[in-house]
Amino acid sequence: MPHHLLETEDVVSDRPDVAAVTDTPLASLFPLGVRAAVFDVVGTLVEPAPSVPVAYEQSAIRHGVEVSASQLSSRFAAAWKRQEAIDAAASPQHVTSRTREYERWQGVVSDVFAGIADAGTSENIFQDLWDHFARPTAWQPTAQGPAIVAAAREAGLDVALASNFDERLFEVAAVVEPLVQAAHVFPSSELGWRKPATGFYRAVEARLGMQPTELVMFGDNRELDVVAARRAGWHAVLLPLVGLGAV
Repeated sequence: MPHHLLETEDVVSDRPDVAAVTDTPLASLFPLGVRAAVFDVVGTLVEPAPSVPVAYEQSAIRHGVEVSASQLSSRFAAAWKRQEAIDAAASPQHVTSRTREYERWQGVVSDVFAGIADAGTSENIFQDLWDHFARPTAWQPTAQGPAIVAAAREAGLDVALASNFDERLFEVAAVVEPLVQAAHVFPSSELGWRKPATGFYRAVEARLGMQPTELVMFGDNRELDVVAARRAGWHAVLLPLVGLGAV
């Protein structure tokens, strides 16, 4: 299928003071010369259903621990930041593996339930949650994700997933829309790098056999998906598209 691309750098700005262009075809999101659209996964194309705090609350209840989703939400945010700091302090920064990703989530759950559940119960909750988020039923499409992936395919582009996920993404991406539309699935655990490392983007380039200017990254995180991608020489678009709603 031929490309239907406009000669533009970034139709949708990632700056909060610039409104998104909403009256042009979605194909205009793909700059001239781009051969592949690479998508972040969580928050960009799919989202947890139920939400992470609710899933944690439900797992805790199954293991005899009474705690509210709102309390778990703030604890999760703090635990996540701690693991991000550990990866940023690694040498080299943001290097990862299947083992590191498993340990990362163990650390998150341990911190979330510190002082609430004993170590054994916390480990049981972790195993429960690890299995939960590996199930396709734990995920649902975002409002804009399916249409933007469809637009990329209509434009004749390769579609790839590149995410700070782990090997569980393979199982989820084999079933959940619009992830199933992607021809390539690149979890960070398999690339050996987490975003925002430039190594993450270089690893994707190597696997696709493409140059940085031939790739456009779509994601919901300004630093990890837009700033880091542009630093690596890629095009990048911040999602969701402001003012577009569900498309």
